[in-house]
Amino acid sequence: MDGRQPRAGERGRHEAATAHAGRNEGIVVFRIRSQDSACAECGRQLAGGDFLRKEGDKGLCLDCADLGRLEFLTAGDAALTRRAVRYSTLHAVVVKWSRARKRYERQGVLAEPEAIDRAEAECLADEEVRRRRREREAGRREEQDKAYVAEFARRMRAQYPGCPEEEARRIAGHACRKHSGRVGRSAAAKGFDSGAIELAVRAAVRHSHTPYDRLLAAGRDRHEARVEVGEKVDAVLRLWAAG
Repeated sequence: MDGRQPRAGERGRHEAATAHAGRNEGIVVFRIRSQDSACAECGRQLAGGDFLRKEGDKGLCLDCADLGRLEFLTAGDAALTRRAVRYSTLHAVVVKWSRARKRYERQGVLAEPEAIDRAEAECLADEEVRRRRREREAGRREEQDKAYVAEFARRMRAQYPGCPEEEARRIAGHACRKHSGRVGRSAAAKGFDSGAIELAVRAAVRHSHTPYDRLLAAGRDRHEARVEVGEKVDAVLRLWAAG
């Protein structure tokens, strides 16, 4: 693409790209590929990556096309682009020919620098708002989770009044840890089902009040180890249940 008369096929592609984009966006500017081009009015050489505006059969640099004051905003952030276009009195769509896809593809827009600055400031403000919202939501979830763990511990002590309060809090915190997949995160436990609470307490007693972990460390089969410590676990649960 240069200041000379373009070939018929090339001219047809330019006209088709301009017509298609023009129906939706307005002014269309082409991003030049690696071959050299020249402005038809001022004769300035344009290298790969430069911009060229087509007026009929003529290819013009941005200055000669009265678009030189515009600044390029690359595609990728749809919200930023929409705002920059909205605030810019004059803007242009930038396209580039893709040899692989055999079509022109949008590269970004040319917009007034002040419009881009305003758009960027608003998008940054939006991100700050989103960050604060995320923090508030995380805080609410944390408070809700604390309340759930505390209620689980309270229900557990109601079921096992002989369980020391500190141990009840520790068991509840362990059983209800988020994303752990433990019994305290199950649907039944969230409904404070007595069976789910018993499973959580039984597991904690097995690890804390019996030699179960030592048996596993010695290579004992998990199921056999559970049978071996089962009576001790039952004894602790009976004691706690009796208060």
